[in-house]
Amino acid sequence: MERPGWDAYYMAIAHSVKARSNCIRRQVGALIVVQKSIISTGYNGSPMGVRNCSDGGCGRCASDAPPGAGYDTCICVHAEQNAFLLAARHGNATGGGVLYSTLRPCFGCAKEAIQAGIREIVFDAPDAYEADLEEAYRQLIAESGMFFRQHTTAAR
Repeated sequence: MERPGWDAYYMAIAHSVKARSNCIRRQVGALIVVQKSIISTGYNGSPMGVRNCSDGGCGRCASDAPPGAGYDTCICVHAEQNAFLLAARHGNATGGGVLYSTLRPCFGCAKEAIQAGIREIVFDAPDAYEADLEEAYRQLIAESGMFFRQHTTAAR
């Protein structure tokens, strides 16, 4: 019997979680693992109690705004943010945990991961920034001491 490695196992679950996303632009799934136990999952979409993005709840997502633009008016909560917030809502500590995400977390979510005590981020799809912001992103990760890596196909 061949069993998947831990990264492949958790990343497959993150991909299943993203199926719950109600964002019409891009579906993302995330989960937080502490001591090999999943303590929280999250997917991107409208806040609880607000009309779903897929039902017209987010004007930015329904617009023709180019990728990376119009986020000031986007009401969707990122998958990583939802994983952090739901862990807090349910009283689950995230310190020392690993964040698995189907997409490389944005700059804001990377800062939040550091603040939440996440020790490692494992992501599937890359999402690079323009040179200046990319450099700031990499410096932030390096200075925080967080491990940060892309899940490789070979490890799947």
